[in-house]
Amino acid sequence: MRRFFLIAVPYAWLLVLFLIPFVIVLKISLSDTALSIPPYTPTLDFSGGWAGLKAFFSALDLENFWFLTSDDLYWKAYLSSVWIAVASTLLALFVGYPIAYGMAQARDEWRPTLMMLVILPFWTSFLIRVYSWMGILSQEGFLNQFLLWTGIISEPLIILNTNTAVYVGIVYTYLPFMILPIYAALEKLDASLLEAAEDLGCSRIQAFWLVTVPLSKNGIIAGCFLVFIPALGEFVIPSLLGGSQTLMIGKVLWEEFFNNRDWPVASAVAVILLMILIIPIILFQRNEQKQREAEQ
Repeated sequence: MRRFFLIAVPYAWLLVLFLIPFVIVLKISLSDTALSIPPYTPTLDFSGGWAGLKAFFSALDLENFWFLTSDDLYWKAYLSSVWIAVASTLLALFVGYPIAYGMAQARDEWRPTLMMLVILPFWTSFLIRVYSWMGILSQEGFLNQFLLWTGIISEPLIILNTNTAVYVGIVYTYLPFMILPIYAALEKLDASLLEAAEDLGCSRIQAFWLVTVPLSKNGIIAGCFLVFIPALGEFVIPSLLGGSQTLMIGKVLWEEFFNNRDWPVASAVAVILLMILIIPIILFQRNEQKQREAEQ
């Protein structure tokens, strides 16, 4: 009974907060737009009995998904979002791994302080942090003023309302999600393995690439997932820092829901976005399972 309740809690959580909302969104994606409340048809009405249920399911179709394939806006938004998310994830890994490595190599008494500095930005509102980057990256912002004062540039750089600003915002926002899992993996690393590699003729750089990096693979993968997944559907950062020229599926989703009031198309966009996120996770889990079976 204890085992049952222990397993039931996470499954109930997934059922209430993931599966049921997904079924609702999937149902809306198979509906048609209508000038009504809610703005789609058909709606489920149990008063009609089996005949009503049959009419309800027969009215559902895949028209919204076919519409997404016919409009260039949507597949371009998906490709742009995937590209920005992948590039931001790689940048976060490039920046976050040295920080996590430095934290793992620091003295034990310094590690809690360094950990606090990593998570300190979360003590401030997400919107305030994004708005602060608008002030930093604008033509009259702190960055341009500093570069002009040092003489590095002769005229202000145009960074805000470009993809560069989006990359900066995403990497800054999700960098702790990259650092923390890598740090957790590096902290458990046995230093004697590096000593053994050096005794066998490896230099420090070779030992790092042949021992440290492979043993921190799980932390790297976890950090990449934690950055890539929210970055792919990001809406606030591209809206505030990227401007109207930045095309991401999160902005398209928002506009379909709240500006166009086209809930069926917006739901179809959300379903495809979820599929894009789930597929690499499933492939990764299958690969890990095959590796465990091979080791056994």
